[in-house]
Amino acid sequence: MSHLNAHGITHLRHVDLAVPDYATQRTFYRDTWGLTEVGTDGDLSYLAAEGSPEQYIVRLRKAAEKRLDLIAFGATDPAAVDALAARLASDGIQLASRPAELQTAGGGYGFRFFDIDGRTIEISSGVETRQHRAVEEGEAIPVRISHAVMNSSDPNRTREFYERHLGFKLSDTLWSQHMGEMMHFMRCNDWHHSLAIARGPHTSVHHVSFEMRGIDEYMRGTGRVMRAGIKKIWGPGRHLAGNNTFSYFLDPSGNTMEYTTELERLETDQWHPTLYDIADPQTQDQWGTSDPMSEIIAKDSFNEPDRGLFVAPPV
Repeated sequence: MSHLNAHGITHLRHVDLAVPDYATQRTFYRDTWGLTEVGTDGDLSYLAAEGSPEQYIVRLRKAAEKRLDLIAFGATDPAAVDALAARLASDGIQLASRPAELQTAGGGYGFRFFDIDGRTIEISSGVETRQHRAVEEGEAIPVRISHAVMNSSDPNRTREFYERHLGFKLSDTLWSQHMGEMMHFMRCNDWHHSLAIARGPHTSVHHVSFEMRGIDEYMRGTGRVMRAGIKKIWGPGRHLAGNNTFSYFLDPSGNTMEYTTELERLETDQWHPTLYDIADPQTQDQWGTSDPMSEIIAKDSFNEPDRGLFVAPPV
């Protein structure tokens, strides 16, 4: 069975965030969340996961305004990068940069473009891998970045953009009788989702998720972050769509971050997406250990509006 993305997109590499409280955020991601700071460059901090070959999975940038700088995805090779850039340009999608050698850590070859909501997306190949290691039993730190979820005021339009232009496939959808389709889970490989689109009042980050080694490490990590006094929004629990565990926290800038584990891997491309009713308690949490999802909980992850980066492309 082939899980290859039609345009050679392989996986989620990193999510780059601009934050006003840079020093606090660096401390949070290093000392509380369990990432490894692998380098700094002026007002930039690069944070890796011990179990991941990616050079970094989160980049923090000190800025007056909180915003999403970039979401980066890997591609199979330079030919796939060139072909996708040409295809997007011919479809009238605005490129922020043309395919070229990358100046970021690990080098590689890639380009950037703006998605339909104004987010900057990077596609790259040939980035050098980082020395990484197996995360050990009981070690409650992220193994890798799992997925990124973005808020959109028109999630069906955003989903259609990623399907049509980037070859992402729909895995499952959450649905509400009153609000319609609430979240689309989208894949570019055999993980149930690397990207999801949530219905929100505006364009913003909904959450970024980090895969833990297993249930025990996920629970230990959840407890460590709780003990550090970080606001837990929701969890621990286990979703139905994707079958993954969840614990959601607010980072010091008000971005939602998730610990997860055991995200489903799809064994066949003949996958038929399910429409899950969010009113069913099983949909949200198979275990029944988390508080029922409410409007109050949901609002925590609406985040502040992100103006997008049409004006100032990230460094």
